Amino acid sequence: MDIDEFWLFLQRSRQVTGDPDERLRWLSLHLAQRPPARIVDFQILLNQIRRRSDTYDMWEAANLIFGGCSTDGFWYFQAWLIGLGRDTFELVVADPDNLAEVPEVRRLAERPVSEWAQEEWPQWEALSYVAAGAYEEATGEEDGVYDAMKERGHTNQGDPEPTGLPWRLRDPKATTQRLPRLSRMF
Repeated sequence: MDIDEFWLFLQRSRQVTGDPDERLRWLSLHLAQRPPARIVDFQILLNQIRRRSDTYDMWEAANLIFGGCSTDGFWYFQAWLIGLGRDTFELVVADPDNLAEVPEVRRLAERPVSEWAQEEWPQWEALSYVAAGAYEEATGEEDGVYDAMKERGHTNQGDPEPTGLPWRLRDPKATTQRLPRLSRMF
């Protein structure tokens, strides 16, 4: 599986359904039908793509949207962002303030967090584990995808490791300069 196939795979799941749980079932079913090496490719690509969004600027954007975003919340947010598809992901990675253009974020900004439905939350934790489940289904090896990744020289990242200037070194007032549209929305 190459990068284009990865994105196409996610796009197809989204075309089938917008429901995150149904998308996971679709992804798991279709991944499990592929050779184990391709399932490993999927996880490696997911990690590499996620790494591109693993910045303090992106975390700050998620923090504005959520009204506070934990380490786990940011991890799940990154998966959600990938789940929105290649075009949206590239737009937002180029400038996290572009989240203000994302229809799902715009809809959330119209209501208080307390009124967000579960399926609307900008988090998709389970995407992180879909390849592991598919690999186990295909091979019978629990957590085998991670062993296969190690054999290929890759490790599975389990938490954010953001790059860029950490928050504690920033002027809090500068958030509105870096993320002006999101700051107005949230």
